[in-house]
Amino acid sequence: MPGLPCPVNDFSRTKKILFGVAMAIVLATGGWFARESWIHSTRPIKIGILHSLTGTMAISESSVRDATLLAIEELNAAGGVLGRRLEPVVADGRSDWPVFAREAERLIAQEKVAVVFGCWTSASRKTVKPVFERLDGLLFYPVQYEGLEQSPNIVYTGAAPNQQIIPAVKWSFDHLGKRFFLVGSDYVFPRTANAIIKAQVTALGGEIVGEEYLLLGDVSAEKIAQKIVQARPEVILNTINGDSNVAFFNALRQAGVSPERIPTLSFSIAENELLHMDAHTITGDYAAWNYFQSVQSPENTRFVAAFRKRFGQARVTDDPMEAAYFGVYLWAHAVTAAGTTEVTAVRQALGHQSLAAPEGIVSIDSETRHTWKTVRVGKIRPDGQFEIVWSSETPTRPLPYPAFRSKPDWDAFLENLQTGWGGAWAHP
Repeated sequence: MPGLPCPVNDFSRTKKILFGVAMAIVLATGGWFARESWIHSTRPIKIGILHSLTGTMAISESSVRDATLLAIEELNAAGGVLGRRLEPVVADGRSDWPVFAREAERLIAQEKVAVVFGCWTSASRKTVKPVFERLDGLLFYPVQYEGLEQSPNIVYTGAAPNQQIIPAVKWSFDHLGKRFFLVGSDYVFPRTANAIIKAQVTALGGEIVGEEYLLLGDVSAEKIAQKIVQARPEVILNTINGDSNVAFFNALRQAGVSPERIPTLSFSIAENELLHMDAHTITGDYAAWNYFQSVQSPENTRFVAAFRKRFGQARVTDDPMEAAYFGVYLWAHAVTAAGTTEVTAVRQALGHQSLAAPEGIVSIDSETRHTWKTVRVGKIRPDGQFEIVWSSETPTRPLPYPAFRSKPDWDAFLENLQTGWGGAWAHP
């Protein structure tokens, strides 16, 4: 009809207009996505650090925080990870297990950290474990522990029982004596460690002549020292943690117990704790770890020098500090291999990671997410360092569950402990 536009031409013009609008949207959206992708690729990667900076465990955990920060700073100086700077977010667990759980949730859910490096006591780790599993976070745990655990959300860079407790007891049996007194803090690590020790000593033909516990933070050890004198052991095996160790060794010396008379082998006293004690009074006692500052290797020389340059020449390094330090590097290598900080991809990449750490070659066991580590026993020197008196020489495969009980039996053992403590992982 005259005067009306041609329907075909009108449709063509409409199509062109719509196409142009669509292209504009695509270009604008593409630009937005590109801009967001660029922002994401240059945004810092947040790294959580969760340790007790106050309370009874601060004596041990503050330095582990420092070693973690050193590794982060070194990676940033080398260009970061995936071309992105690492941004540490430090939280204080305050030596209190509910605080650890709350801070873990805050770091993952609110701060959106890619990974958390932290915890010392097994009570703190046990408390945060369900948080990491529920939120699918990733925790690197740097301290020797009692085993009996395996989680897809935790990487264990400290020793399993067969990498510290079990070989140290055998060494003590062979070199120090066959009558043992067990003393520890009253929470899940010492209770479980002593269950393992008692079974091992019995199998070796030795004797347990006493077993006593202090609450975490307790500084009244005189009664335990008197019981040790009365029991007349040949060796004391010590799983006390935190600043209670200062009170315990003071009580031993006041009771006349010396390293020459009854040596003590400790599982949670290292160079850093000795800074807060009179090293001369415990010279000649022993400790079992995977790393000592006195390890002779180029990697350790660099680590000790870098730590002292950053934090002061009077500072020392120790096993949990070293395990935290190389843990950051293992995580960084896994992120680089995965091309992302996404937990599932990083977890898969971790099973292929190993490196020359200050303690020696370490690698992640893909089945258990524990670390292959060398075992060492050291004797305390007057200068607060350790003379290494025994070493496994090569890395030992981690076995989280000692084989003399089945996994269901170990699970029942842990459940009984937790039930007895009203659902907690330490004596209330």
